[in-house]
Amino acid sequence: MLRYLPFLLVLALWIYAFIDCLNTPEEEVRGLPKVVWVLIILLFGEVLVGPVAWLVAGKVRGVPGRGGAGGGTWVAPDDNPEFLKSLKDEQARNDERLLKDWEDDLRRREEELRRRESGEEPKEG
Repeated sequence: MLRYLPFLLVLALWIYAFIDCLNTPEEEVRGLPKVVWVLIILLFGEVLVGPVAWLVAGKVRGVPGRGGAGGGTWVAPDDNPEFLKSLKDEQARNDERLLKDWEDDLRRREEELRRRESGEEPKEG
């Protein structure tokens, strides 16, 4: 089984580079047209030249640390202030509902206790 590992790794890299190239928008492709990159990946995939060339030189990669305010960028839910506020609001509503239920239950039990002490029959309800 171990003798198949290099073949599987080459195949995985080949497939990854091919799909990555197909999913990359045309304006993010560097150097050559996208169709040429696809052909290079397919024709030279067995010897890893095509996929490695694509991963190194074919696609514009994001530069880490390039801060700035992204207008439509995705924000993780735990970093989104609106989402966190909605969670707090929902939790406050749930807490209020639970407190009201406890108070109603306490009133019912106190009323039941008063009736028992006075000798009345408890109301069914």
